[in-house]
Amino acid sequence: MLYLNDHLQDLDLDNALSQLSDQRREQALRYKHDLGQRTCAAAYLLLCQGLRAEYGITDKPVFAYGEHGKPFIVGHPEIHFNFSHCREAVVCFVSDRPVGIDVESKRSFSDSLISYTMNAREEALIRASDNPPLEFIRLWTRKEAVVKLTGDGIRNNMREILEREDLHIQTVVSDDSRYVYSVCEFLR
Repeated sequence: MLYLNDHLQDLDLDNALSQLSDQRREQALRYKHDLGQRTCAAAYLLLCQGLRAEYGITDKPVFAYGEHGKPFIVGHPEIHFNFSHCREAVVCFVSDRPVGIDVESKRSFSDSLISYTMNAREEALIRASDNPPLEFIRLWTRKEAVVKLTGDGIRNNMREILEREDLHIQTVVSDDSRYVYSVCEFLR
């Protein structure tokens, strides 16, 4: 189930920090800027909301991390989640199976980044689009969601990562086109 907060400016940061686990509060406070603290806290609170709604869990989750840094909830190997944040939004997906999610703000991009991350078909889609920055971000969030699903991290195969046939990817552009998110799961 997807949980989203795209009203980060309305988050009462002091109150949010008081609701985090010690582990997550320490992580949030490592950010020097308000936005980093805000998005870190908001992501955790969305996870807590999902755990309450989906599993009836009210305890503050504590994380451990896999080989490539993907977090999991200590004591709950049956619960999978992933979250992501950008300037405009924070998203969290909670599931009974592995999941990856990415959200990105619409922004400009360089030709070198396209060459490094996109294959010829994807580059053609970007170039032919009425809104190239939005198309780039749409494709980029799809790739990042795959990477976050597998937990492998960004590697040199970014150009071909969407060619896999064992994935279901859903991509959503916000109503105002400020951000895009993609959710990726393995096909059942």
